[in-house]
Amino acid sequence: MDTATYAPAALCVALLVPTLALAQSEASVGDVEEIDTVTIIGSRGEAADVPGSAHVVDTEELEVFIQSDILRVLRTVPGVYVQEEEGFGLRPNIGIRGSGLDRSARIALLEDGVLVAPAPYAAPSAYYFPTQRRMTSLEVLKGPAAVVIGPRTTGGAINMVSTPIPEDTGGKIDVRWGDHNTRDAHLNFGTRGERFSWLMETVQSASDGFKHIDGPVGGDTGYELKDYIAKVQFDSDPAQAVYQSLRFKAGYTDQNSDETYLGLIDNDFAARPNRRYAASAGDNFVSEHEQYQLAYVIDPGNNWRAKVTAYRNEFARNWYKLQAVNGTSIGNVLDDAITNAAEFAYLTGATSPDDAITKRANNRTYFSQGIQAQIEWDFGFGDTEVALTTGVRVHDDEEDRFQHEDAFRMEDGALILTTAGAPGSNTNRVSTADVQSLFVDTEIRTGRWILTPGVRFEDIDMRRLDFATVDPTRSAGPTRVRENSTSVVIPGMGALYRLNDEWRLLAGMHKGFNPPAPGSTANEETSLNIEAGLRFDSGNLNVESIFFRNDYDNLVGTVTESTGGGGEIGDQFDGGEVLVSGLELSTAYSWSFGNIDVPVGLQYTWTNKAEFRNAFDSGFDPWGDVAVGDELPYIPEHQFRVTAGLLAEKWSANVAANYIGDMRSEAGQGATGVLQSVQSHVVWDMVASWKFTGRLSSYVKVDNLLDETYIAARRPAGVRPGLPRTAYLGLIYRL
Repeated sequence: MDTATYAPAALCVALLVPTLALAQSEASVGDVEEIDTVTIIGSRGEAADVPGSAHVVDTEELEVFIQSDILRVLRTVPGVYVQEEEGFGLRPNIGIRGSGLDRSARIALLEDGVLVAPAPYAAPSAYYFPTQRRMTSLEVLKGPAAVVIGPRTTGGAINMVSTPIPEDTGGKIDVRWGDHNTRDAHLNFGTRGERFSWLMETVQSASDGFKHIDGPVGGDTGYELKDYIAKVQFDSDPAQAVYQSLRFKAGYTDQNSDETYLGLIDNDFAARPNRRYAASAGDNFVSEHEQYQLAYVIDPGNNWRAKVTAYRNEFARNWYKLQAVNGTSIGNVLDDAITNAAEFAYLTGATSPDDAITKRANNRTYFSQGIQAQIEWDFGFGDTEVALTTGVRVHDDEEDRFQHEDAFRMEDGALILTTAGAPGSNTNRVSTADVQSLFVDTEIRTGRWILTPGVRFEDIDMRRLDFATVDPTRSAGPTRVRENSTSVVIPGMGALYRLNDEWRLLAGMHKGFNPPAPGSTANEETSLNIEAGLRFDSGNLNVESIFFRNDYDNLVGTVTESTGGGGEIGDQFDGGEVLVSGLELSTAYSWSFGNIDVPVGLQYTWTNKAEFRNAFDSGFDPWGDVAVGDELPYIPEHQFRVTAGLLAEKWSANVAANYIGDMRSEAGQGATGVLQSVQSHVVWDMVASWKFTGRLSSYVKVDNLLDETYIAARRPAGVRPGLPRTAYLGLIYRL
């Protein structure tokens, strides 16, 4: 770590902490309110007064369907687009308001307020994603509300809030068993003391998978996940006037999944959607993730409070998977299995020559680390209340690619290694980013108005070092060094007007920004984003309707394995002007019949435009040669979720219907051919629970209740299925 990089933050902290500690408050201990160090919005009630589009999926909502799949959770939020990959939500693809959703790289992802992507600036593609089972709530920020997060403000941000230390001694044991030999256990226990508090938590999850590999070897297509979290908290003496707290969090996650990028041709999908070709045997993803956070909090209980957080994330993964046949990418083979008949035959088990089948060890390590500090100050004059928040983040991250390829012969459906590649012989490079950023955010309440002007500044220096593939020790130094820098000011402004206690009008405008990749020749991505809408809350009935418009000056596409190739991995392409606009609608209503409550809800996203406004030729596969008016891929015009439930004192039952409309798999306009689109589908989920005692309950949960067979995606290589009907039986015991 370059200590000079952290000098500004270290100086900031050195000046901040003693200065704040000297301040005294006349308030009693009972008046002290702890600052919440993990949430950005707060609660669902507080989200109603955010002058911008912000959504909280709280603990109560998460407990309804007890989801382990983050994609199913995010379908409850309008304006969020998701694409399944392996069916379990382990490697989600998430986008917001047409930002693009490949590898969730175009939104800001956080856990407890800290950027959590493997390398958020240098390589944001989220091959790591926090385990949904240990989250107590989620916050989705769109519009001006995302400016305080950065750097990726085009779409927005998702903050995942992990299980807090309990208010008293207690915990939970939640175990379930399901189809495909799925086993899942979520356990936590902790206690809160006067000065010392702690929490221990783990998630242990595994499945044999629902796909079936051809050939004599076969093998599982599931996963095994182990996740551990520990939190400790030291608080100041309650007799002191100034509340201070030191909080430490450490986590470790290990994942091993037998997953591939190889899909199916359409005829084979129609016959056996859960089939996997023989050449995908042995494809395997392994990863380890470590996280550390140390936070200092001070709150004197009057008109200011502050927190400083130091963090480090380390991530190592190797996805060993099928890459090519006879030098032809697996995507091209499946796109035209007739022209590539010999290659397709080898994929499906026919005996091949030596070295015909190539598998790549996508071996990469990452780290991200930094210090972020934030001060909140409340003041006012007359009838006007002002909450001023300013923060600084000093951050650096790195991606190290050290990849090789092995070659195989297919022999009667079984793979035989014929040539082993040398470590680093395929890709040998390091990408880094050094960042200094700060923001100022203001909330002004005057009369019926709430105004939130804010601005963010990002200064980003990036470097990419390419080493010779015949120099695994890198002793000869880099063969090429590419550097690029960008500095940007990101302003935003939100406004909310209270018509009365039930109705609110809101509007906002902000600059969208995505930084280029290290060494990229593409321009930075910028856009002008606006939104306007209304909220209604009468207690039993809640309605929100927001129109959004993201007007890109330049949309940037990045080549990844998951987009299907079409260039060197990491290459970026300028897409020029793009317009995305639409309407987000959510509503919830609840009424009662005797002792039974009946809640219903609807979340709907209508994307009426998602199209290029200029023509260009692109080496980026999902775009290709673009004409004016071509529609963006993987953005459905319509998507909605409808839920209904019956809730009694001892039991409950809930159902949800998730609809995803037709969408293109590559840019274009007019009628879409079957092979260039993903057809619409509806997936029903159900859960029913019974309380035996105040501590012990059980549940039955079924994902894809009607066993809908549907295409999750056509990229990067052929058709891949969604999760078939999967039933679980669970028990929950509250300690």
